Amino acid sequence: MKLKELKQGEYFILKDISEPKESQVYIRGEYDRSSKKYVCGKFVDISYSRLLKGDTEVYTDFTF
Repeated sequence: MKLKELKQGEYFILKDISEPKESQVYIRGEYDRSSKKYVCGKFVDISYSRLLKGDTEVYTDFTF
């Protein structure tokens, strides 16, 4: 699944792992028009942010 297909606030991981650590889970944020990327933050660290392209492959089928 691509990052741009997720709704804002949904959880995802970047690697196909069935049971990731909490530090590997991201939350999809808003779209930043100036950089043309999505702002994503870590589940455990609210001050961490990362810009990812909409075509980035992400995984949502996991439990943590």
